Amino acid sequence: MQLNRISVLAVIAAIALVSVARAEDEHRELDAHAHGHGTLNIVLEGKRVSMDLEAPGMDLVGFEYQAQTEEQKAAIKRVKNRLARPLALFKLPASAGCSASNVKVELEGGDDRDDGGKDNADAHDDEDDGSAGHTEFHVTYVLDCASPAHLTSITFDYFKSFAGAEELTVNVVSAKAQNTYEVSRQKPTLDLGGIM
Repeated sequence: MQLNRISVLAVIAAIALVSVARAEDEHRELDAHAHGHGTLNIVLEGKRVSMDLEAPGMDLVGFEYQAQTEEQKAAIKRVKNRLARPLALFKLPASAGCSASNVKVELEGGDDRDDGGKDNADAHDDEDDGSAGHTEFHVTYVLDCASPAHLTSITFDYFKSFAGAEELTVNVVSAKAQNTYEVSRQKPTLDLGGIM
């Protein structure tokens, strides 16, 4: 049975709201900005796997403000290139036969100059008041898998690629179930048995 795309999006939105509320509660309790934690939403629908990753700039490039130097801009470019290769970051069983059909990498809150170098007024709003905003990478992936029944696990080489990344909350939605998991640098493999 195929999921209705609107229902899937509603479930992801609900999971995201719960995650945001939980993160806000933790933020209030700790009264400090926590780094090292990102979120990955995964929707398994037929032969398609849609993934949505949100990670703080600090975790991936080592700073959380708009890039100022050429070195910082080069670091952002390197990270974007790494993020554009989902199957190198999120290892799926080879027997599933997955390939990336669409990838979109965005840097929010920073000077994301994929517009040919044209000045983006929105990217400079934080500079006007003298405070630097926090940057966040937002990445969407669409994978097509020849044998989705073989999607039994994911190994997160993501942690090997990004030294500042410590853990991810992973929300998975399929025709059979919806679950939330925590994966970390210490436990980088997620068992998807039973969800497909």
